[in-house]
Amino acid sequence: MFFGEGDHEHRDRIMRAKLPASSPGVFFRMSIWVFILALPGCSLQKLAVDRLGNALAESSSVYATDDDPDLVGAALPFGLKTIEGLLAQSPHNRGLLLAVTSGFTQYAYGFVQTEADFIEDSDMIRAISLRERALRLYRRALGYGIRGLEEVRPGFADLLKSDPGKALAPLGKKDVALLYWTAAAWGAAISLDKTDPALSADLPKVEALIRRALELDAEFGTGILYDFMIVYEGGRPAAAGGSIDRARESLTRAVQLSAGRRAAPLVAFAETVDVPMQDRVEFKKLLDQALVVNIEDAPDQRLSNIMAQRRARWLLGRMDRLFLD
Repeated sequence: MFFGEGDHEHRDRIMRAKLPASSPGVFFRMSIWVFILALPGCSLQKLAVDRLGNALAESSSVYATDDDPDLVGAALPFGLKTIEGLLAQSPHNRGLLLAVTSGFTQYAYGFVQTEADFIEDSDMIRAISLRERALRLYRRALGYGIRGLEEVRPGFADLLKSDPGKALAPLGKKDVALLYWTAAAWGAAISLDKTDPALSADLPKVEALIRRALELDAEFGTGILYDFMIVYEGGRPAAAGGSIDRARESLTRAVQLSAGRRAAPLVAFAETVDVPMQDRVEFKKLLDQALVVNIEDAPDQRLSNIMAQRRARWLLGRMDRLFLD
C-alpha cells in the first residue's frame, strides 16, 4: 500500500474537466468551486461537484511525486475530508469513491499504522492508540470501496457472500484500482483486528477481489498486485493455505514488472517472510537492495520509494530484536 502505485486509471475524465492531474493548483481552485457549490439548482451544483470531484480523484500524482512524506501526511486529511464533502453532494461518483478508498487506505498505512510501528518500542500506549485509529480508517476505506463496487455491480456486497464469481464477473479492467484498494483496506483491517472472528472470516472474499484484479490486469500499478500477494501468501502458515514459494514467485514478478524501480516488494518480502523464517542473510540482502533503488528513476514512485526505504532502515535497525541468532 504505497502512494502513486496504480492511481492513474481514469485520466480521460480529467481532460473533460480541463484540470491536469499533476497540477498543484487543483486544490487552490477549490475555493472557487466552493462558491459554485452554493449556487441554486441541483443540476448545476451536481455538475460542479462531479467536475471538481473527477479532477480531485485523479490528482494523486501530486502526492506520488513528492519527496516530503511529512508534508504529504499533513496535507492528506484536508484533501480526504474535502472529497468526503463532495461525496455527500454526489454519492454515486465512482471517481470520488475510488479516491477516498485509496486515500484513506494509504493514509492509514503510511502515516498512522507505520508511526505506531516506529514508536512501539518507546511508547506502547501511543502505538496501541494509533493502531486502533488505523483500523477505523481501514474500515472507513472499506466501506467506500464496497460502495464503489456496488455502483458497478448493484447488490455486490450480498452477492459476494453467496456467489463471489457472479459478483465479480461484471467488473472490468477499469475497475482494477477499486478492486485493489478495497482488498488492501479489507486485508489491513483483518491484520490489525485478529480478535474479530467475523472480520477474519472475510479473508476468502479479500482473496477473491485480488485474484479477480490479477485476472483483469496482472501488470496493474507496475506490480503492486503482487506486493499484496507477497504479504497474503507469505504471511499465512502453510496449514492456513499460505506458501513461501508463491510469495517468492510474487516477489520475482513484482520486481520484474517494476524493472527494479520499486522498493516496496523487497521490503514486504523481507518483513513478511524472512523474519518468521529467521533468514537474517536474505533479510539484510533484500533491504540493502531496497535502499539502493534510485528514487529519481521512477518519479511517479518517488514518495512510495522514500517511505519504503524509511521502513527498510527502521527494520535494519531492529535486526537484533527480530532475529534470535
